[in-house]
Amino acid sequence: MSRVGKNPVEIPSGVEVSIVDGILTAKGKLGEETVPLTDIVDVTMEENKVSVKPRDESKQSRSMWGTTRSLVQNAVTGVSEGFTKKLEIVGVGYRAQMQGKTLNLQLGYSHDIPYPVPEGITIALEGDRGNVIAVTGPNKQQVGQVASEIRGFRKPEPYKGKGVRYSDEYVLRKEGKKK
Repeated sequence: MSRVGKNPVEIPSGVEVSIVDGILTAKGKLGEETVPLTDIVDVTMEENKVSVKPRDESKQSRSMWGTTRSLVQNAVTGVSEGFTKKLEIVGVGYRAQMQGKTLNLQLGYSHDIPYPVPEGITIALEGDRGNVIAVTGPNKQQVGQVASEIRGFRKPEPYKGKGVRYSDEYVLRKEGKKK
């Protein structure tokens, strides 16, 4: 039994949810998100709640039960509140700048790294020296993907901890050479 799937998804005020032809659409102040629904789970709306139930007791139906509920929850949360991932840039001379719709990263290479910001994503620079990057958007998967791509340009190294890391990430430090 799915513990996640049992709980119905609460729809906050200001969000409209509709189910048409196997596609759930959530509209809110931050935009519109769609979730394609599979045939092996039943999705129903009652008042201000969306419930997900498996059609039968097959393994695939039970495994998609909690997954579908989480996708619906992420769509509803995304259009009402949005998702944010924060990245920290650690290192002498490492910095980031916004130039129009492009994030320009200086990460210790001989060249700057231009990163074009995808549609639907907002990038803001925070911190006293612009060393904190906040990636925000209504689609949780897209926010995580963009944050992962930015982190991939210079992952944190274990000796000095220099690089781009998530704000809640712990970098395991190693001891350096000994004489």
